[in-house]
Amino acid sequence: MWLDKKVAEYYCQLKLLKQAGKIKDYRLQPRYELQPAFKKNGKKYRAITYIADFVITNNDGTTEVVDIKGVETQVFKIKKKLFEYMYPDLNLKVVK
Repeated sequence: MWLDKKVAEYYCQLKLLKQAGKIKDYRLQPRYELQPAFKKNGKKYRAITYIADFVITNNDGTTEVVDIKGVETQVFKIKKKLFEYMYPDLNLKVVK
């Protein structure tokens, strides 16, 4: 069950692109660690993660991370900035 119509439509496009050989592969909801979990003064802090909508592997071996957004929230803007810093070799594409 898709929570967002735009995400479902993008998924259908990816399926067709893979079947046509235009992309090598794709995965749903890839998880990226932005900050590891840690302990300080006896208190445990959970890791900060970012979950994109898709990660696409192109035929040339390059990888593209895709997030479908209606509105870019403040939380997303911060996570996007952390993602760009932590994963400089990955291209993050925001689709509106």
